[in-house]
Amino acid sequence: MNKLVKRPWGTYTVLAKSKDYLLKKITVLPEGVLSYQSHNYRSEHWVIIEGKATVIINNRTYYKSENENIFIPKKAKHRVLNESAKKKLVIIEVQTGTKFLESDIKRYSDIYGRNN
Repeated sequence: MNKLVKRPWGTYTVLAKSKDYLLKKITVLPEGVLSYQSHNYRSEHWVIIEGKATVIINNRTYYKSENENIFIPKKAKHRVLNESAKKKLVIIEVQTGTKFLESDIKRYSDIYGRNN
């Protein structure tokens, strides 16, 4: 736990984990885009800590700023974009559900060419 994991769009760190939840700090680099994805076993609640997030959930777009939050239900297709050219985006993610696995990602599209 607390290991910095690098991804093409930025990094994440697992801050806490139990059988009921997983807590992550996600940092999205300027112009970083997470894959359009869904999860079968978990929902996610995102709190924007720093920067501005463009969040797409089931093809609907939401704009969130610092101190705002958004809920992503289990099985919803979603992604987050940091459209800033200069500022990072920092999100605290609370996952709740029955399994908290990185393999619980079904990717529909990814600008970095990653598959499931």
